[in-house]
Amino acid sequence: MDFQLSDDQRALRAGIRDLLAGRFGRDRMRAAHDGEGGVDRALWAELGAAGFFALRLPEAAGGVGLGLPESVLLFEGLGWALLPGPLAATELTAATVEGAAHGEAVVALAEAGQPVAHLADADALLVLAGDRASVLTGGALRRAVAEAHPVRSLDPGTPLWRPADLSGYADEGDPVPGDGARLRREGALLTAAEQLGSAARSLDEAVQHARHREQFGAPIGSFQAVKHLCADMLVRAGTARAAVYAAAVTADPAEIAGAKLLADEAAVHNARDCLQVQGGMGFTWEADVHLRLKRAWLRAGQWLAAADAEEALAAGLGRPARVGARCTHVTRPTPGLHAPE
Repeated sequence: MDFQLSDDQRALRAGIRDLLAGRFGRDRMRAAHDGEGGVDRALWAELGAAGFFALRLPEAAGGVGLGLPESVLLFEGLGWALLPGPLAATELTAATVEGAAHGEAVVALAEAGQPVAHLADADALLVLAGDRASVLTGGALRRAVAEAHPVRSLDPGTPLWRPADLSGYADEGDPVPGDGARLRREGALLTAAEQLGSAARSLDEAVQHARHREQFGAPIGSFQAVKHLCADMLVRAGTARAAVYAAAVTADPAEIAGAKLLADEAAVHNARDCLQVQGGMGFTWEADVHLRLKRAWLRAGQWLAAADAEEALAAGLGRPARVGARCTHVTRPTPGLHAPE
């Protein structure tokens, strides 16, 4: 099996990065975080028109017809850009919620015991209760919003709401094809990809600053302490990328749990090390790294928090190996990062 990106996948990743740089540059990103953190409906519609949320829908249903590995590349780019909004929940319900595939609807995520991000902006609410998954719309959604109350969010780009007991709402919602466990795994993987993009962005900013910032007549990147920080950031990002890409191919629950743990660690620690490389400037509101650090902390508790990921990983590692299982080399017409057939 070839885990290198194909030419098409490299073009997809580069295209996503270019599109987001043009539509969601630094000025627009700072404006989104300096405001109330709501979803930018115009930008959401632009992303929908570009096929972001319909990436995995069949072409016959108006989608792009790609797979989970391509979605991971997309979400890696979204994490690089620090785009706010309930991206994973909207992508996962693109085939269920009317308008979600085309950026006309925003779908928030609700799980028991967790605050709901962007509830005030939601046109639908994906409710995960154990292995059950349902979508709230219409009157049930309006009641859920009316009974919720806002709570202070660590991340200025992610407003949070504390809902009432969701057990009653789950019965009122429309069931989502598949099961809640699968949606939770895929949401965790897409969130891990966002964390990966954030970790890579922190590494890039730290290296650029270390190259150009001078102290004692030399770039600070020539100092051993700064070199070590940047090297550690590179290792974290590289390890997380390998784990996230592999989990996108296998969709194995244990590998997804491991990828989420590694990506969370890379996003948080790379942002903290980037802040250290930037020194006193890194501690100011004007530096973007504090936004990535706060978003990374918040994402680490979403979809699959550390304690649950550790349990899933331990359970997966404890499974006995399949009798007669063997490795085979997979040859494909177009080599690249592909899910097994």
